Amino acid sequence: MSSRGVIVVGGGLTGALAALALARDGYRVDLYEHRGDIREAQVVHGRSINLAISVRGLTGLHRVGLRERALEMAVPMRGRRMHARDRSQSFQPYSADPEENIHSISRGGLNQLLIEQADREEKVTLHFHRRCTGVDPDAATATFIDDRTDETFQATADLVIGADGANSAVRHALMCDDQFDFDESYLSHGYMELFIPAAENGGFRIDKNALHIWPRRSFMMIALPNDNGSFTGTCFWPLEGEFSFADLQDADQVRSFFQQWFPDVLDLVPDLEQQYLAAKPSTLVTIRCKPWVVGKTVLIGDAAHAIVPFYGQGMNAGFEDVRILCEELQKHPDDQAAALLSYEGLRIDNGNTIADLALSNFHEMRDHVASPFFLLGKKLSNLLQVVLPGWYRPLYSMVSFSNTPYTEAVEIARRQQKTIRLSMTLLIVSIVAAVIVIWRMSWP
Repeated sequence: MSSRGVIVVGGGLTGALAALALARDGYRVDLYEHRGDIREAQVVHGRSINLAISVRGLTGLHRVGLRERALEMAVPMRGRRMHARDRSQSFQPYSADPEENIHSISRGGLNQLLIEQADREEKVTLHFHRRCTGVDPDAATATFIDDRTDETFQATADLVIGADGANSAVRHALMCDDQFDFDESYLSHGYMELFIPAAENGGFRIDKNALHIWPRRSFMMIALPNDNGSFTGTCFWPLEGEFSFADLQDADQVRSFFQQWFPDVLDLVPDLEQQYLAAKPSTLVTIRCKPWVVGKTVLIGDAAHAIVPFYGQGMNAGFEDVRILCEELQKHPDDQAAALLSYEGLRIDNGNTIADLALSNFHEMRDHVASPFFLLGKKLSNLLQVVLPGWYRPLYSMVSFSNTPYTEAVEIARRQQKTIRLSMTLLIVSIVAAVIVIWRMSWP
């Protein structure tokens, strides 16, 4: 494969992993990123500075030998810690297996690690400040402009990979085909991040090994730990209307609102009002498209399937795209077209499924996690996982703690629920029948 060249558009997490993985597989890779080198960037709070990585993402990193390095950078989260309005707390483990954790990891730190490793590969050439302005998918030619000199140039390879995020220029070029289906939908909610500093001694102000959630029915706040003792808090509120970002316009309104709905957050964020008023809410988008492959061009990650963050699977799904794309290229070494179509067939339905699951989990986290019925259901689910380990597997565990395809995980969960409902019905009928028999036998 030493003669085969690949253009990767986008140097974020998924693009950087793709460049590294393909170089390890023998391809010559040119990675183009419209921003500067992230290794020279300063951390800016307020834009997703950490993420949740689980088995799918770690499997993708394992393929390039970086799984353990990533885990060293990460903080394990064993479950959800719920914060009520009266400051009381409760804990919901993710799994009955204490070894099944998701991990909070720095987006920038992981991106830097991947870029550093890619830069060490002889077969990788990195190009920063290069903005993609067009793609000829059949010719595998991409057009770029150097943002520093305004120079326009073209690059040609055997394969173009669009890994340039939700606002993908590569996808936009593919959309010129009248057979391209595209759907973009926004939640009525947006998000805004609040930085929770470490304690004065450098420790964690709240439980280190948990995803913290403040559920308030129509809105919520979450917080993920960073390895330096700080947390990244994120408010998910309506953009307009009641309990919305638009409602709070000055410091008094901000403080009053948090005192009413998130009183313990005031203790965690000393400059809450300043942070809030200095930031602007961002939107939450779901993108679905088809096809992911046109000619010699293929989409991966958010360019193919941007999802809302409520299942913690955005990066994980992107890393899984990379792994499966590489595997299919290896399975079809002399037929790239077959490899790309096989990749698309394996991934496109799974991309739509995790998008649906992420939207569903938004309502669960916001509305249901504090419900007694939800808590009872979680306890029952964990109990079934313990007593029926060879058969029962919660959907969340299959999604977060295995590489089971998303569509297959949903189907398994449906079959399990159907069997449980049938078993419960038969049990209830049997009990009722037994009571009737005993009652009749007791007649004089």
